[in-house]
Amino acid sequence: MEEGKGIQYGKINKYSCACSIVASMISIIFGYETGVTSGAILFIKDYFKINDVKVQVFAGIINFCALVGALTAGRISDYIGRRYTISLASIIFLLGSLLMGFAPSYAVLLIGRCVAGIGVGFALVIAPVYSAEIAAANTRGILASLPEIGISLGILSGYISNYIFSKLPLHIGWRVMFLIATIPSLGLAFGILGMPESPRWLVMQGHLRDAKHVLLKVSNTKEEAQSRLQDIKVAAGIDPNCNDDFVTLKQNTRGQGVWKELLLRPTPSVRWVLLAAFGIHFFEHATGIEAVVLYGPRIFKQAGVTTKDKILLTNIGVGVTKTIFICASTFFIDKAGRRKLLLTSVTGMIFALSGLGFALTIVEQSHDQRVVWALWLSIATCYIYVMFFSIGLAPVTWVYSSEIFPLKLRAQGASIGVAVNRATNATVSMTFLSLVKAMTIGGVFFMFAGMSVLAWIFFFFFLPETKGKSLEEMEQVFTRAKKSRNVDVELQTGNKGVQVP
Repeated sequence: MEEGKGIQYGKINKYSCACSIVASMISIIFGYETGVTSGAILFIKDYFKINDVKVQVFAGIINFCALVGALTAGRISDYIGRRYTISLASIIFLLGSLLMGFAPSYAVLLIGRCVAGIGVGFALVIAPVYSAEIAAANTRGILASLPEIGISLGILSGYISNYIFSKLPLHIGWRVMFLIATIPSLGLAFGILGMPESPRWLVMQGHLRDAKHVLLKVSNTKEEAQSRLQDIKVAAGIDPNCNDDFVTLKQNTRGQGVWKELLLRPTPSVRWVLLAAFGIHFFEHATGIEAVVLYGPRIFKQAGVTTKDKILLTNIGVGVTKTIFICASTFFIDKAGRRKLLLTSVTGMIFALSGLGFALTIVEQSHDQRVVWALWLSIATCYIYVMFFSIGLAPVTWVYSSEIFPLKLRAQGASIGVAVNRATNATVSMTFLSLVKAMTIGGVFFMFAGMSVLAWIFFFFFLPETKGKSLEEMEQVFTRAKKSRNVDVELQTGNKGVQVP
């Protein structure tokens, strides 16, 4: 693997790994909020006597509020830095958890959910960006996928919390489930301050000496640190031979004007980067993962699992499967490459979703007669779907979108991708129960299988491989890939005037 000027780097730097692990704690908190909601809504529905429409609103509103957090986080992280943004996100999570845990009414519960949603938006933007900017090119896939591992661990913790605290009285159990999240939120708010700032953000502020000190810690050799620093300086428009401790950059470094460069006057390569980020974030949730993660208990009940204890235990299996295969995928993401994992992942998802749709249709048409083989097929295909999602689409989405934007556009570009992600997530989570009533639960999963086919086609044609490339090379990757596509079309059509948009 190479980065910058041909210098080869070997093992993962322990300090950069520690930084990424701490940053990924924000993702654990977010994952916990998602997972614990899956079971908590069973008890909240009984406690507040709410209907399915209000259940959907409670489940999905966090994602609409995350849009606000995501679109704000990029600009804030450009202004105050990556570390302080993670600390701010932790405090927001803390406030949201307290409001939900002590909510005297459904309205206050929704307010707490909205506050937590803003924290979600911050977490999804900043944790992968920080991890990607700390890592070297050949280990960036592993370190930038740690936030996704954090989400999976958080979801699993939420499911386990559901099972443990479901034994408590109705008016206490679901409150404790939410209040547990305040403990890691408070710890991370202060713990992250002991970590270094992103060296790329420091260079953008002109703090070259500080950036050099950080790079010496997160690199394995002085030569590697020097090479990475030179690449970052070039990307920031600084003379690579400049050895000053501090420089004043001519262009703004606080995020002003970035929206114009991203959306109004993007270069051809930036336009393609945007399309890639939009597409991968859209398809991550349009293929149905939130329906399984958030409404797993409903799905298993529909499949024929009877008691709440058995439903919650079966749901823990989803969390275990997701965590195991997310962890396994991190060992392949830098070796196999992003494209190969994505295409393999989505292929498996297509077959698993089709099988789940078939099994649930059989159960539904059995007219209350228990079809044991269809019940087990429903559970098996649900787990297989989560397995394939976790080995590719789940981690690659966050690694890919955090690494492809140019340095100046990275934080706010990533925030746009996260906004698309949350909007799609919210749409799925707030319409799933209504769609089930309109087109049957089996029909909904057949629809998700169809979306997975579209995802495979999009990934095949529009996502170039980024494995082993430095963050400073990404714009060239998309430029070269565009030229390659143009040549292919010219050869196929025999017309050298044909251009690919």
